[in-house]
Amino acid sequence: MANKQITLATAGFERYSKTTRRAQFLDEMDQVIPWKRLCEIVERYYPTGGGAGRPPVGVERMLRMYFLQHWFNLSDPAVEEALYDSNAMRAFVGIELGRERVPDETTVCKFRHLLEKHRLGKRIFKAVNAHLARLGMTVGRGTIVDATIIHAPSSTKNKDEKRDPEMHSTQKGNQWYFGMKAHIGVDSKNGLIHSMVATAANVHDSQALPDLLHGNETRVWGDSAYMGQKHAIEKRAPHALDFTNKRARRNRPLTDAEKEVNRTKSRVRAKVEHPFCVVKRLWGFTKVRYRGLAKNANRLFVAFALSNLFVSRNKILRLQGA
Repeated sequence: MANKQITLATAGFERYSKTTRRAQFLDEMDQVIPWKRLCEIVERYYPTGGGAGRPPVGVERMLRMYFLQHWFNLSDPAVEEALYDSNAMRAFVGIELGRERVPDETTVCKFRHLLEKHRLGKRIFKAVNAHLARLGMTVGRGTIVDATIIHAPSSTKNKDEKRDPEMHSTQKGNQWYFGMKAHIGVDSKNGLIHSMVATAANVHDSQALPDLLHGNETRVWGDSAYMGQKHAIEKRAPHALDFTNKRARRNRPLTDAEKEVNRTKSRVRAKVEHPFCVVKRLWGFTKVRYRGLAKNANRLFVAFALSNLFVSRNKILRLQGA
């Protein structure tokens, strides 16, 4: 095969360029993420080096790679490959291939394990919400609760010849699913997630309800899975009214008036679907990537923190005067 001739484009002197949607997205997220605070959370546990080996990669750079994994649904080796392949991703992480190599997949894996070991995903989630609150996006008096299923492999064709023992099956309609559930509490005014609980898929939605309320609610919305939880709501949030949807009984169908009330409630409740859409549809988090609830819960906390920043990014940029 003949050698390819070096052109102005391959030498880095491109004449034509265009800001892609990926580059624009990464630029916006770069501006709205509170990098200093998030780095402070991780630095306490991050190795400082000092030995004769290769010095550790900076915390912010590793966080940037870790966030790329969430946004583009990349495994540890895949994010390394993507950085070699994408100019926009390298610009976001701050890597110039003329001077340095991309951190390898082992480095990425070790960083992820560090976050999982110290459960830093939940701290990142809280730090992001505190940052948003300082910008005026505070939690109000209404909470919408809901849950979604995250699928897990049901095959036993693996090293242990077993399914993940921490994942379980559940039935939804006439369909059975195997995996886990992400339960969230969303502010009814701004649509931001303020609480999250991860369980096996066989845990009923209503069992996580108390942990999804912050306690100062005056109204709680949910679908019919949360019906009959008035006592649990009052115990956690004494001043909250139960606005969960009613469902028909076997010998008692809903009246037209009850159906209309349900539709009115559902207009408010629709906000809870937005973060699920971002995390599952835009970012591809429809299946677990790791074995065990703890690792996937850590990933969920980070994903929902990034989701809160994503849905708020236009407001944040306006406040910052960008």
